[in-house]
Amino acid sequence: MKLADSLVGDEKVVLEAKKHWMSPVRDSGLAGLLILGAFLLGLISPNGGDGLFGAIGRLLDLIRTGLFLVGVGMIVYNIVVWRTAEFAVTNRRVLREEGLVSRRASSTAIESISDVKSRSGLLGRVLGYGDIEIVTGSGEAGADSFTTITKNVAFQREIMNQKERARSRPGGSGSGAPVAQAAAPMAAAPAPAEADPADTLARLADLRDKGIITPADYEAKKQEVLARI
Repeated sequence: MKLADSLVGDEKVVLEAKKHWMSPVRDSGLAGLLILGAFLLGLISPNGGDGLFGAIGRLLDLIRTGLFLVGVGMIVYNIVVWRTAEFAVTNRRVLREEGLVSRRASSTAIESISDVKSRSGLLGRVLGYGDIEIVTGSGEAGADSFTTITKNVAFQREIMNQKERARSRPGGSGSGAPVAQAAAPMAAAPAPAEADPADTLARLADLRDKGIITPADYEAKKQEVLARI
């Protein structure tokens, strides 16, 4: 399915990117090892003959053929994935469609994106490709990675541009006049009622009798209470 077919409402594509031709090269490392293994088996496999060596030779030929076919199949698959992958930034979302047997599709709302990371090695900067990682408000759990894509720096920049525009749209997370927060005047708390001196002295005496305060403390507090009368 083309990404343009998944647009909704007034949504429009502002930037498109593809997989770089380096993608099948990077993804075909295992395939290359399988083909190399098939070549090495061809070198050590006994040639013809009967008996044990002949049986071993035929078995190695079957293994060699299997390794070669699997390796070539993986390379063809990676090439098809490279040719069919699509990435796009719209005014509302970041879209991705890639894969063939294991189809990977994602749609990330612009306003939910908290950060965009772009990575390019020396070879990537020379050839014009890199990796993009999109981090949403849910952190690493919501991270999405686009590997070996063209225009990776422009892709990162356009995502952040659209995020800023989304904030300025009516109803956006950054739009609207600040809400006046006029706090209602708090009613003054009633002043605590003056404790009865007799009750205070009775409690102090009880504390003294229970050994919680010393007689000296009791006398000092008693004088304070009497001074307020």
